[in-house]
Amino acid sequence: MTEHHALAERADSAATFDRHDPVTGVLASTTPAATVADADAACAAAAKAFPAWAALGPNARRAILNKAADALEARAPKFIEAMMGEIGATQGWAAFNLMLAAGIVREAAAMTTQIGGEVIPSDKPGCIAMAIREPVGVILGIAPWNAPIILGVRAIAMPLACGNTVVLKASEQCPRTHALIVEAFEEAGMGEGIVNLVTNAPQDAAEIVGALIDHPAVRRINFTGSTAVGKIIAKRAAEHLKPVLLELGGKAPLIVLDDADLDEAVKAAAFGAFMNSGQICMSTERIIVDERVADAFAAKFKEKVGGMAVGDPREGKTPLGAVVDQKTVDHVRALVDDALAAGAQALVSGSGDGVLMPAHVIDHVTPAMKLFRDESFGPVVGISRAKDEADAIALANDTEYGLSAAVFTRDTARGLRVAKAIKSGICHINGPTVHDEAQMPFGGTKASGYGRFGGKAGIDSFTELRWITIETQPGHYPI
Repeated sequence: MTEHHALAERADSAATFDRHDPVTGVLASTTPAATVADADAACAAAAKAFPAWAALGPNARRAILNKAADALEARAPKFIEAMMGEIGATQGWAAFNLMLAAGIVREAAAMTTQIGGEVIPSDKPGCIAMAIREPVGVILGIAPWNAPIILGVRAIAMPLACGNTVVLKASEQCPRTHALIVEAFEEAGMGEGIVNLVTNAPQDAAEIVGALIDHPAVRRINFTGSTAVGKIIAKRAAEHLKPVLLELGGKAPLIVLDDADLDEAVKAAAFGAFMNSGQICMSTERIIVDERVADAFAAKFKEKVGGMAVGDPREGKTPLGAVVDQKTVDHVRALVDDALAAGAQALVSGSGDGVLMPAHVIDHVTPAMKLFRDESFGPVVGISRAKDEADAIALANDTEYGLSAAVFTRDTARGLRVAKAIKSGICHINGPTVHDEAQMPFGGTKASGYGRFGGKAGIDSFTELRWITIETQPGHYPI
Protein backbone atom coordinates (compact mmCIF):
# COMPACT_ATOMS: atom_id res chain seq x y z
CA MET A 1 0.00 0.00 0.00
CA THR A 2 1.33 3.44 -0.88
CA GLU A 3 0.70 6.12 1.71
CA HIS A 4 0.28 9.85 1.13
CA HIS A 5 1.06 12.24 3.94
CA ALA A 6 2.82 15.54 4.62
CA LEU A 7 6.17 14.23 3.43
CA ALA A 8 4.86 12.92 0.14
CA GLU A 9 3.57 16.34 -0.83
CA ARG A 10 7.02 17.88 -0.73
CA ALA A 11 9.21 14.93 -1.69
CA ASP A 12 11.92 15.87 -4.17
CA SER A 13 11.69 12.51 -5.89
CA ALA A 14 9.30 9.61 -6.29
CA ALA A 15 11.69 7.28 -4.43
CA THR A 16 10.05 4.85 -2.05
CA PHE A 17 11.07 1.91 0.11
CA ASP A 18 9.22 -1.27 1.03
CA ARG A 19 8.67 -2.95 4.38
CA HIS A 20 7.72 -6.63 4.41
CA ASP A 21 5.89 -8.65 7.05
CA PRO A 22 8.64 -10.45 9.02
CA VAL A 23 6.41 -13.52 9.44
CA THR A 24 4.98 -13.97 5.94
CA GLY A 25 7.28 -11.90 3.76
CA VAL A 26 4.25 -10.18 2.22
CA LEU A 27 4.58 -6.49 1.36
CA ALA A 28 3.36 -4.50 4.39
CA SER A 29 3.95 -0.89 3.30
CA THR A 30 5.48 1.27 0.60
CA THR A 31 6.61 4.65 1.87
CA PRO A 32 8.31 7.79 0.52
CA ALA A 33 12.09 7.69 0.92
CA ALA A 34 13.11 11.16 2.06
CA THR A 35 16.09 13.03 0.71
CA VAL A 36 18.14 15.57 2.69
CA ALA A 37 16.12 18.26 0.94
CA ASP A 38 12.93 16.67 2.25
CA ALA A 39 14.35 16.59 5.77
CA ASP A 40 15.32 20.25 5.51
CA ALA A 41 11.85 21.12 4.21
CA ALA A 42 10.21 19.41 7.18
CA CYS A 43 12.35 21.43 9.60
CA ALA A 44 11.62 24.65 7.72
CA ALA A 45 7.88 23.94 7.81
CA ALA A 46 8.05 23.34 11.56
CA ALA A 47 9.98 26.58 12.07
CA LYS A 48 7.42 28.53 10.06
CA ALA A 49 4.52 27.09 12.07
CA PHE A 50 6.16 27.63 15.46
CA PRO A 51 5.25 31.27 16.27
CA ALA A 52 1.50 30.80 15.80
CA TRP A 53 1.38 27.44 17.63
CA ALA A 54 3.47 28.81 20.53
CA ALA A 55 1.16 31.83 20.81
CA LEU A 56 -1.95 29.67 21.06
CA GLY A 57 -3.50 29.63 24.52
CA PRO A 58 -3.11 26.56 26.73
CA ASN A 59 -6.77 25.55 26.60
CA ALA A 60 -6.81 25.85 22.81
CA ARG A 61 -3.78 23.55 22.60
CA ARG A 62 -5.45 21.21 25.09
CA ALA A 63 -8.60 20.96 22.96
CA ILE A 64 -6.64 20.16 19.82
CA LEU A 65 -4.55 17.51 21.58
CA ASN A 66 -7.68 15.85 22.95
CA LYS A 67 -9.02 15.75 19.38
CA ALA A 68 -5.78 14.04 18.37
CA ALA A 69 -6.32 11.36 21.03
CA ASP A 70 -9.80 10.73 19.61
CA ALA A 71 -8.38 10.62 16.08
CA LEU A 72 -5.78 8.06 17.14
CA GLU A 73 -8.43 5.79 18.63
CA ALA A 74 -10.63 6.15 15.54
CA ARG A 75 -7.80 4.60 13.52
CA ALA A 76 -7.61 1.46 15.66
CA PRO A 77 -8.17 -1.05 12.81
CA LYS A 78 -5.54 0.66 10.64
CA PHE A 79 -3.02 0.79 13.48
CA ILE A 80 -3.51 -2.87 14.32
CA GLU A 81 -3.17 -3.88 10.68
CA ALA A 82 -0.03 -1.75 10.26
CA MET A 83 1.70 -3.03 13.41
CA MET A 84 0.91 -6.65 12.67
CA GLY A 85 2.12 -6.28 9.11
CA GLU A 86 5.25 -4.22 9.64
CA ILE A 87 6.70 -5.75 12.83
CA GLY A 88 4.77 -8.99 13.33
CA ALA A 89 3.02 -7.71 16.46
CA THR A 90 0.12 -9.49 18.09
CA GLN A 91 -3.27 -7.81 17.99
CA GLY A 92 -3.18 -7.47 21.77
CA TRP A 93 0.16 -5.67 21.75
CA ALA A 94 -1.05 -3.30 19.02
CA ALA A 95 -4.28 -2.56 20.91
CA PHE A 96 -2.34 -1.89 24.13
CA ASN A 97 -0.01 0.43 22.22
CA LEU A 98 -2.93 2.46 20.98
CA MET A 99 -4.61 2.62 24.39
CA LEU A 100 -1.50 3.89 26.18
CA ALA A 101 -0.64 6.27 23.32
CA ALA A 102 -4.06 7.91 23.53
CA GLY A 103 -3.51 8.24 27.27
CA ILE A 104 -0.14 9.90 26.66
CA VAL A 105 -1.79 12.49 24.42
CA ARG A 106 -4.53 13.20 26.97
CA GLU A 107 -1.95 13.50 29.75
CA ALA A 108 0.01 15.96 27.62
CA ALA A 109 -3.21 17.89 26.98
CA ALA A 110 -3.77 18.11 30.73
CA MET A 111 -0.28 19.59 31.16
CA THR A 112 -0.86 22.69 29.02
CA THR A 113 -2.04 24.71 32.04
CA GLN A 114 0.63 23.21 34.31
CA ILE A 115 3.58 24.82 32.55
CA GLY A 116 4.08 27.20 35.43
CA GLY A 117 6.81 29.42 36.79
CA GLU A 118 7.47 31.26 40.01
CA VAL A 119 8.22 34.64 41.49
CA ILE A 120 11.57 34.52 43.27
CA PRO A 121 12.42 36.99 46.07
CA SER A 122 15.02 39.49 44.89
CA ASP A 123 17.53 41.36 47.05
CA LYS A 124 17.16 44.36 44.75
CA PRO A 125 14.49 46.81 46.03
CA GLY A 126 11.48 47.04 43.75
CA CYS A 127 12.62 44.18 41.54
CA ILE A 128 10.07 41.53 40.62
CA ALA A 129 12.01 38.46 39.54
CA MET A 130 10.23 35.68 37.67
CA ALA A 131 11.21 32.25 36.39
CA ILE A 132 9.01 31.36 33.43
CA ARG A 133 8.91 28.42 31.04
CA GLU A 134 8.64 29.05 27.32
CA PRO A 135 8.51 26.79 24.24
CA VAL A 136 11.87 25.89 22.77
CA GLY A 137 11.08 25.91 19.05
CA VAL A 138 11.35 22.91 16.75
CA ILE A 139 11.76 19.53 18.48
CA LEU A 140 13.08 16.51 16.58
CA GLY A 141 11.63 13.22 17.79
CA ILE A 142 13.16 9.92 16.68
CA ALA A 143 11.03 6.89 17.51
CA PRO A 144 11.71 3.13 17.34
CA TRP A 145 9.67 0.19 16.05
CA ASN A 146 9.16 -2.03 19.08
CA ALA A 147 6.28 -0.13 20.74
CA PRO A 148 5.68 2.12 17.76
CA ILE A 149 2.45 3.91 18.67
CA ILE A 150 3.41 4.50 22.30
CA LEU A 151 6.91 5.71 21.52
CA GLY A 152 5.99 7.60 18.36
CA VAL A 153 3.32 9.53 20.26
CA ARG A 154 5.60 10.05 23.26
CA ALA A 155 8.16 11.69 20.98
CA ILE A 156 5.73 14.45 20.00
CA ALA A 157 2.84 14.83 22.49
CA MET A 158 4.52 16.71 25.35
CA PRO A 159 6.62 18.86 23.00
CA LEU A 160 3.37 19.97 21.32
CA ALA A 161 1.65 20.58 24.66
CA CYS A 162 4.53 22.87 25.64
CA GLY A 163 4.02 24.97 22.49
CA ASN A 164 6.75 23.52 20.30
CA THR A 165 6.38 22.25 16.76
CA VAL A 166 7.81 18.85 15.91
CA VAL A 167 9.44 16.70 13.28
CA LEU A 168 8.90 12.97 13.77
CA LYS A 169 11.58 10.80 12.21
CA ALA A 170 9.82 7.49 11.68
CA SER A 171 11.40 4.09 12.11
CA GLU A 172 12.35 2.40 8.86
CA GLN A 173 10.75 -0.78 10.21
CA CYS A 174 7.27 0.67 10.79
CA PRO A 175 6.85 3.80 8.62
CA ARG A 176 3.15 3.18 7.96
CA THR A 177 2.43 2.90 11.69
CA HIS A 178 4.23 6.16 12.41
CA ALA A 179 2.57 7.88 9.44
CA LEU A 180 -0.83 7.04 10.93
CA ILE A 181 0.14 8.97 14.06
CA VAL A 182 0.91 12.09 12.05
CA GLU A 183 -2.32 11.69 10.07
CA ALA A 184 -4.29 11.67 13.32
CA PHE A 185 -2.57 14.80 14.63
CA GLU A 186 -3.05 16.58 11.31
CA GLU A 187 -6.75 15.70 11.29
CA ALA A 188 -7.06 17.20 14.78
CA GLY A 189 -5.74 20.55 13.57
CA MET A 190 -1.97 20.20 13.71
CA GLY A 191 -1.23 20.31 10.02
CA GLU A 192 0.50 23.14 8.16
CA GLY A 193 3.89 22.35 9.69
CA ILE A 194 2.95 21.89 13.35
CA VAL A 195 3.60 18.15 13.08
CA ASN A 196 5.88 16.87 10.32
CA LEU A 197 6.87 13.36 9.28
CA VAL A 198 10.12 12.18 7.74
CA THR A 199 10.36 8.60 6.46
CA ASN A 200 13.61 7.34 4.99
CA ALA A 201 14.96 4.19 3.41
CA PRO A 202 17.16 2.15 5.77
CA GLN A 203 20.33 2.85 3.82
CA ASP A 204 19.76 6.60 4.12
CA ALA A 205 19.21 6.69 7.89
CA ALA A 206 22.57 8.13 8.92
CA GLU A 207 22.45 10.90 6.31
CA ILE A 208 18.85 11.88 7.04
CA VAL A 209 19.21 11.85 10.83
CA GLY A 210 22.41 13.84 10.56
CA ALA A 211 20.72 16.47 8.41
CA LEU A 212 17.80 16.74 10.84
CA ILE A 213 20.08 17.18 13.85
CA ASP A 214 22.22 19.73 11.99
CA HIS A 215 19.29 21.87 10.81
CA PRO A 216 19.47 25.23 12.58
CA ALA A 217 15.72 25.30 13.25
CA VAL A 218 15.93 22.13 15.38
CA ARG A 219 16.59 23.17 18.97
CA ARG A 220 16.24 19.89 20.88
CA ILE A 221 16.19 16.18 20.08
CA ASN A 222 14.56 13.23 21.78
CA PHE A 223 15.55 9.71 20.80
CA THR A 224 14.36 6.29 21.91
CA GLY A 225 16.43 3.36 20.68
CA SER A 226 19.71 1.57 21.13
CA THR A 227 22.57 2.88 23.24
CA ALA A 228 24.96 2.60 20.29
CA VAL A 229 22.83 4.89 18.11
CA GLY A 230 22.05 7.15 21.07
CA LYS A 231 25.76 7.86 21.49
CA ILE A 232 26.05 8.83 17.83
CA ILE A 233 23.08 11.18 18.11
CA ALA A 234 24.39 12.76 21.32
CA LYS A 235 27.79 13.39 19.73
CA ARG A 236 26.27 14.92 16.63
CA ALA A 237 23.97 17.16 18.70
CA ALA A 238 26.87 18.19 20.93
CA GLU A 239 28.56 19.77 17.90
CA HIS A 240 25.69 22.28 17.92
CA LEU A 241 25.22 22.37 21.73
CA LYS A 242 21.69 21.03 21.27
CA PRO A 243 20.18 19.27 24.31
CA VAL A 244 19.16 15.66 23.82
CA LEU A 245 16.73 13.44 25.73
CA LEU A 246 17.82 9.83 25.38
CA GLU A 247 15.91 6.68 26.38
CA LEU A 248 18.19 3.85 25.36
CA GLY A 249 18.90 0.19 26.03
CA GLY A 250 18.35 -1.79 29.19
CA LYS A 251 19.29 -4.96 30.99
CA ALA A 252 16.60 -4.86 33.64
CA PRO A 253 17.20 -6.98 36.75
CA LEU A 254 14.39 -8.55 38.76
CA ILE A 255 15.62 -9.45 42.24
CA VAL A 256 13.89 -12.24 44.15
CA LEU A 257 14.88 -12.08 47.82
CA ASP A 258 14.68 -15.01 50.19
CA ASP A 259 11.37 -13.81 51.70
CA ALA A 260 9.64 -13.15 48.35
CA ASP A 261 6.24 -14.48 47.33
CA LEU A 262 7.61 -16.80 44.66
CA ASP A 263 4.31 -17.21 42.83
CA GLU A 264 3.99 -13.43 42.43
CA ALA A 265 7.63 -13.18 41.36
CA VAL A 266 7.14 -15.91 38.76
CA LYS A 267 4.12 -14.18 37.22
CA ALA A 268 5.86 -10.81 37.07
CA ALA A 269 9.09 -12.26 35.69
CA ALA A 270 7.31 -14.19 32.94
CA PHE A 271 5.35 -11.11 31.90
CA GLY A 272 8.39 -8.85 32.09
CA ALA A 273 10.65 -11.20 30.16
CA PHE A 274 8.31 -12.35 27.41
CA MET A 275 5.71 -9.65 26.77
CA ASN A 276 6.14 -8.67 23.09
CA SER A 277 8.72 -11.48 22.93
CA GLY A 278 11.11 -9.51 25.12
CA GLN A 279 11.28 -6.59 22.69
CA ILE A 280 10.68 -3.83 25.25
CA CYS A 281 13.30 -1.50 26.71
CA MET A 282 12.08 -2.43 30.22
CA SER A 283 12.05 -6.19 29.54
CA THR A 284 13.28 -8.38 32.38
CA GLU A 285 16.64 -9.58 31.09
CA ARG A 286 18.19 -10.83 34.34
CA ILE A 287 16.45 -12.64 37.21
CA ILE A 288 18.66 -12.47 40.29
CA VAL A 289 17.49 -14.92 42.95
CA ASP A 290 18.72 -15.49 46.49
CA GLU A 291 20.34 -18.94 46.41
CA ARG A 292 18.19 -20.06 49.35
CA VAL A 293 15.05 -19.96 47.18
CA ALA A 294 16.65 -20.24 43.73
CA ASP A 295 15.82 -23.90 43.09
CA ALA A 296 12.20 -23.44 44.14
CA PHE A 297 11.86 -20.33 42.00
CA ALA A 298 13.53 -21.98 39.00
CA ALA A 299 11.16 -24.95 39.19
CA LYS A 300 8.07 -22.73 39.32
CA PHE A 301 9.38 -20.44 36.58
CA LYS A 302 10.22 -23.37 34.31
CA GLU A 303 6.68 -24.68 34.69
CA LYS A 304 5.16 -21.27 33.95
CA VAL A 305 7.28 -20.42 30.91
CA GLY A 306 7.27 -23.99 29.59
CA GLY A 307 3.54 -23.61 29.05
CA MET A 308 3.89 -20.37 27.07
CA ALA A 309 3.62 -21.35 23.43
CA VAL A 310 4.78 -19.40 20.39
CA GLY A 311 2.65 -19.04 17.27
CA ASP A 312 1.53 -16.88 14.37
CA PRO A 313 0.63 -13.48 15.84
CA ARG A 314 -2.19 -13.09 13.31
CA GLU A 315 -3.98 -16.05 14.86
CA GLY A 316 -3.63 -14.54 18.33
CA LYS A 317 -3.80 -17.89 20.11
CA THR A 318 -0.40 -17.87 21.82
CA PRO A 319 1.32 -15.55 24.32
CA LEU A 320 4.47 -15.35 22.19
CA GLY A 321 4.43 -14.18 18.59
CA ALA A 322 7.14 -13.05 16.21
CA VAL A 323 10.35 -11.15 16.75
CA VAL A 324 11.06 -8.35 14.33
CA ASP A 325 13.68 -10.04 12.14
CA GLN A 326 16.06 -12.97 11.72
CA LYS A 327 18.89 -10.85 13.10
CA THR A 328 17.15 -10.90 16.50
CA VAL A 329 16.82 -14.69 16.37
CA ASP A 330 20.51 -15.08 15.54
CA HIS A 331 21.53 -12.65 18.28
CA VAL A 332 19.51 -14.43 20.96
CA ARG A 333 20.81 -17.82 19.88
CA ALA A 334 24.39 -16.58 20.04
CA LEU A 335 23.88 -15.31 23.60
CA VAL A 336 22.31 -18.62 24.62
CA ASP A 337 25.04 -20.70 22.99
CA ASP A 338 27.75 -18.65 24.69
CA ALA A 339 26.11 -19.14 28.10
CA LEU A 340 25.58 -22.87 27.64
CA ALA A 341 29.18 -23.32 26.51
CA ALA A 342 30.32 -21.59 29.69
CA GLY A 343 28.32 -23.87 31.99
CA ALA A 344 24.81 -22.41 32.13
CA GLN A 345 21.78 -24.69 31.90
CA ALA A 346 18.73 -24.36 29.66
CA LEU A 347 15.47 -24.72 31.60
CA VAL A 348 13.25 -23.81 28.64
CA SER A 349 14.30 -23.64 24.99
CA GLY A 350 13.29 -24.59 21.46
CA SER A 351 14.24 -24.17 17.83
CA GLY A 352 11.26 -22.16 16.57
CA ASP A 353 10.24 -21.43 13.01
CA GLY A 354 11.88 -18.41 11.39
CA VAL A 355 11.01 -15.32 13.40
CA LEU A 356 8.54 -17.30 15.53
CA MET A 357 11.03 -17.82 18.35
CA PRO A 358 10.04 -19.66 21.54
CA ALA A 359 10.86 -18.55 25.08
CA HIS A 360 14.30 -19.36 26.45
CA VAL A 361 15.13 -19.56 30.16
CA ILE A 362 18.79 -20.07 31.00
CA ASP A 363 19.78 -20.91 34.59
CA HIS A 364 23.12 -20.47 36.39
CA VAL A 365 24.07 -17.40 34.36
CA THR A 366 27.18 -15.65 35.67
CA PRO A 367 28.59 -12.16 35.06
CA ALA A 368 31.28 -13.70 32.84
CA MET A 369 28.67 -14.66 30.24
CA LYS A 370 27.47 -12.39 27.44
CA LEU A 371 23.87 -13.19 28.34
CA PHE A 372 24.42 -11.39 31.65
CA ARG A 373 25.81 -8.26 29.99
CA ASP A 374 24.48 -7.79 26.45
CA GLU A 375 20.94 -6.59 25.84
CA SER A 376 19.10 -9.44 24.10
CA PHE A 377 15.90 -7.63 23.04
CA GLY A 378 14.37 -11.02 22.43
CA PRO A 379 12.59 -13.93 24.15
CA VAL A 380 15.34 -15.00 26.56
CA VAL A 381 16.02 -14.41 30.24
CA GLY A 382 18.84 -15.56 32.46
CA ILE A 383 18.65 -16.65 36.10
CA SER A 384 21.60 -15.77 38.33
CA ARG A 385 22.02 -16.91 41.93
CA ALA A 386 22.96 -14.43 44.66
CA LYS A 387 24.47 -15.30 48.03
CA ASP A 388 22.39 -12.76 49.91
CA GLU A 389 20.71 -9.36 49.64
CA ALA A 390 23.99 -7.46 49.29
CA ASP A 391 25.19 -9.80 46.56
CA ALA A 392 21.85 -9.46 44.74
CA ILE A 393 22.21 -5.67 44.74
CA ALA A 394 25.79 -5.93 43.50
CA LEU A 395 24.74 -8.25 40.66
CA ALA A 396 21.84 -5.96 39.74
CA ASN A 397 24.21 -2.99 39.51
CA ASP A 398 26.88 -4.94 37.60
CA THR A 399 25.76 -3.56 34.24
CA GLU A 400 26.35 -0.54 32.06
CA TYR A 401 22.57 -0.04 31.85
CA GLY A 402 20.15 1.48 34.34
CA LEU A 403 16.59 1.84 33.02
CA SER A 404 14.12 -0.37 34.91
CA ALA A 405 14.44 -2.82 37.80
CA ALA A 406 12.29 -4.77 40.25
CA VAL A 407 12.63 -6.40 43.67
CA PHE A 408 10.36 -8.96 45.29
CA THR A 409 10.09 -9.25 49.07
CA ARG A 410 7.29 -9.55 51.62
CA ASP A 411 8.98 -6.80 53.68
CA THR A 412 8.15 -3.52 51.94
CA ALA A 413 10.65 -1.54 54.02
CA ARG A 414 13.34 -3.96 52.90
CA GLY A 415 12.12 -3.61 49.34
CA LEU A 416 12.42 0.16 49.51
CA ARG A 417 15.93 -0.12 50.92
CA VAL A 418 16.99 -2.41 48.07
CA ALA A 419 15.23 -0.23 45.48
CA LYS A 420 17.18 2.80 46.67
CA ALA A 421 20.43 0.84 46.30
CA ILE A 422 19.76 -0.14 42.69
CA LYS A 423 21.18 2.30 40.13
CA SER A 424 18.26 2.71 37.72
CA GLY A 425 15.83 5.38 36.66
CA ILE A 426 12.87 3.14 37.54
CA CYS A 427 12.39 0.45 40.19
CA HIS A 428 9.25 -1.49 41.13
CA ILE A 429 8.75 -3.27 44.45
CA ASN A 430 6.70 -6.46 44.00
CA GLY A 431 5.84 -5.49 40.43
CA PRO A 432 7.25 -6.28 36.97
CA THR A 433 10.05 -4.35 35.30
CA VAL A 434 7.64 -3.63 32.41
CA HIS A 435 5.33 -0.87 33.62
CA ASP A 436 4.57 2.44 31.92
CA GLU A 437 2.04 5.17 32.65
CA ALA A 438 1.70 8.49 30.85
CA GLN A 439 2.04 10.64 33.98
CA MET A 440 5.21 9.02 35.35
CA PRO A 441 8.80 10.34 34.97
CA PHE A 442 10.18 7.77 32.54
CA GLY A 443 13.89 7.44 31.78
CA GLY A 444 17.16 5.87 32.79
CA THR A 445 20.68 6.33 34.05
CA LYS A 446 24.14 5.28 32.87
CA ALA A 447 24.07 3.74 29.37
CA SER A 448 20.26 3.77 29.41
CA GLY A 449 20.34 7.51 28.74
CA TYR A 450 19.32 10.73 30.46
CA GLY A 451 16.33 13.05 30.72
CA ARG A 452 12.72 12.13 31.46
CA PHE A 453 9.55 11.70 29.44
CA GLY A 454 6.14 11.83 31.06
CA GLY A 455 4.02 14.07 33.27
CA LYS A 456 5.44 17.20 34.82
CA ALA A 457 8.98 15.86 34.39
CA GLY A 458 8.46 16.06 30.63
CA ILE A 459 7.77 19.79 30.83
CA ASP A 460 11.38 20.45 31.82
CA SER A 461 12.61 18.48 28.81
CA PHE A 462 10.63 20.54 26.30
CA THR A 463 10.71 24.11 27.64
CA GLU A 464 13.29 26.78 28.30
CA LEU A 465 13.43 28.19 31.83
CA ARG A 466 13.98 31.95 31.66
CA TRP A 467 14.67 34.60 34.29
CA ILE A 468 12.78 37.83 33.66
CA THR A 469 12.71 40.89 35.92
CA ILE A 470 10.51 43.97 36.21
CA GLU A 471 11.91 47.07 37.93
CA THR A 472 9.24 49.04 39.85
CA GLN A 473 11.47 51.69 41.48
CA PRO A 474 14.04 54.18 40.14
CA GLY A 475 17.45 52.58 39.69
CA HIS A 476 20.51 53.36 41.83
CA TYR A 477 23.83 52.50 40.26
CA PRO A 478 27.45 52.93 41.43
CA ILE A 479 28.53 54.53 38.14
